[in-house]
Amino acid sequence: MEAVDAVVIGAGVVGLAIGRALAMRGLETVVLERANAIGTGTSSRNSEVVHAGIYYPTDSLKARLCVRGRELLYPYCASHGVEHRRCGKLIVATHEAQRQRLAQIQAQAARNGVDLQLLDAVQVHALEPALNAVAALLSPSTGIVDSHGLMLALQGDLEAHGGALALLSPVEGVECAGGGHVVHVGGEMGMSLRARFVVNAGGLWAPALAARMQGLTPQHVPTARYAKGHYFSLAAHAPFTRLIYPVPEEAGLGVHLTLDLAGQARFGPDVEWITPASPDHIDYRVDPSRAAGFEAAIRSYWPGLPAGSLQPAYSGVRPKLQSPGQVAVDFVLQGPAEHGVPGLLNLYGIESPGLTSSLALADEALTRLGLPATGR
Repeated sequence: MEAVDAVVIGAGVVGLAIGRALAMRGLETVVLERANAIGTGTSSRNSEVVHAGIYYPTDSLKARLCVRGRELLYPYCASHGVEHRRCGKLIVATHEAQRQRLAQIQAQAARNGVDLQLLDAVQVHALEPALNAVAALLSPSTGIVDSHGLMLALQGDLEAHGGALALLSPVEGVECAGGGHVVHVGGEMGMSLRARFVVNAGGLWAPALAARMQGLTPQHVPTARYAKGHYFSLAAHAPFTRLIYPVPEEAGLGVHLTLDLAGQARFGPDVEWITPASPDHIDYRVDPSRAAGFEAAIRSYWPGLPAGSLQPAYSGVRPKLQSPGQVAVDFVLQGPAEHGVPGLLNLYGIESPGLTSSLALADEALTRLGLPATGR
């Protein structure tokens, strides 16, 4: 049986960031990925937004790691040639009743260490003339990033520091033991690896994988829940240079307008709670009939949206830990301090802002495993 220092399960943006961090600490690290490419799940089915850290509860992991992750991410992208743009975003109040909500958001952002600028209707119109708004919050530190380029850079760093990526390597189970964990890998190259450290960064699959860990008590395995979000693209030019967000709604941030690095506008996500038998049974198709609901939501802040200009684009699914209607749950990182198994870390509910937080999540993972963080 081959032995390594560390095994990371899942080659999404967070798994690759953790693998990179472990390799940079001098640990022989292998990142295992069940698919035939990196980042095929949640990491590639999102808005590609670099979040500022505005909405999350004070001192939560999401708040702390988003702010720190953003601080790390922009210079990382600049130094590694990853395309990105700090374009800023506007959180828009479309009627007077929403002004109070803007004030609440601004206060929460300030508690998180995020500066927002309150703009009146005239100031908003000067920035984005096509917007319908009575007021807005400007977040200058919000941006966009090429998520695949980011993951390729993380993979490159992993391999440059002696780490390895193994695709088409589904993990069938883990035997947890104090003297070293045994990771059983399926696929054509089925094998077992012994490792001192095992990190479950399986995203949508993380709870199911944890349930197959011998030595981890079931009370530490949460119930997986899934929220599907659909995206539509605009078959026309969008007259905006910033991201446009309505005030937040239940389970998400509303149908917002984001821009890709080529300037193409897309809208989403909405929220549809789904109950697939497993993540392998998720239907990622976008129903064109949902466009009518999108149009109504978008016209609240962009009345000039051309009729019939929305095209189905793609969908993504967020790994949730709460049920519909419940308060959003923080990131969950369960390490030895929580479950008592040395060298094991399970990450659950790593949805937005996981992309923004990826480098900070990697440092947090090392800390939870009793290792020095990289700080970069």
